[in-house]
Amino acid sequence: MKHHVSCPNCGKIVEKYRNPVPTVDIIIETNTFPTQDPILEKGTGILLIKRKNPPTGWALPGGFVDYGESLESAALREAEEETSLKIDLLYQLGAYSDPKRDPRQHTISVVFVARATGKPKAGDDAKDVGVFFRNSIPEQLAFDHAKILRDYFRRSCPKKRTSDTSTRHKTGYP
Repeated sequence: MKHHVSCPNCGKIVEKYRNPVPTVDIIIETNTFPTQDPILEKGTGILLIKRKNPPTGWALPGGFVDYGESLESAALREAEEETSLKIDLLYQLGAYSDPKRDPRQHTISVVFVARATGKPKAGDDAKDVGVFFRNSIPEQLAFDHAKILRDYFRRSCPKKRTSDTSTRHKTGYP
């Protein structure tokens, strides 16, 4: 999308383009607590942060890519700033670009899957951190993170490995 603005130097009308803002989100797998979840490896949970700035609520760690920064570097930085953990990036899950995914502005997020060990601690704009399992993920997540996690679980476990359909229907995660 473009619109016209006046050049601050010469006063000439010029076109100014509005582009989506690049962001990263990170699905951090961590072996913090034991689990009975048959989908994830034994003891592996997903780390979520509770945001202290709007939009509030539980979310994947992530944030804006700085100018001159690679997507991978941004993911490493954001994970450490928000969770105090150093992570190992495993792979890119995908890119999410719905113009309505962030109520503040149009963003495009590249989502990484990563692994971490250690005790997470909330930092930066996270007021809390928690480790969740497929059947305990909060129903209301910020942004489009519920969709991202559904995609993650579908990719991580393409075949149904459990007969507990009540959990699947209740949480919305395969």
